[in-house]
Amino acid sequence: MRYMCLVYLDEEKMVAFAKNPGAISAFEKEVVVYDQELNNKGVLVMASPLKRVREAVTIRVRGGRMSVTDGPFAETKEQLGGFMLIDVRDLNEAIALAQRSPLARVGSIEVRPAGHPGWPESTA
Repeated sequence: MRYMCLVYLDEEKMVAFAKNPGAISAFEKEVVVYDQELNNKGVLVMASPLKRVREAVTIRVRGGRMSVTDGPFAETKEQLGGFMLIDVRDLNEAIALAQRSPLARVGSIEVRPAGHPGWPESTA
């Protein structure tokens, strides 16, 4: 079954963290190694960081009219900073993999089943 792992981070903390080149370089290497491990296991469908929220827009269509606003919909301290789509046996395996992510140490990871009623399930 596929699970979307949504990575939430405090952007300001990450900006401050990035000011220490040695620390951020070591952390980025950890993330790359983690992603490679998932890929080698055959469970990583895709993963990507997201640009900062100031580059985002939110669109809504109501009554046939579209509105576009700057930034994300929710104003919270932690913002969606990236995602991983994994294909694993069950929620327990998804949680076990997500908890090993270096990103879980600096933010939070929401693990959510992906799919829609009537869509074919994966064969993992």
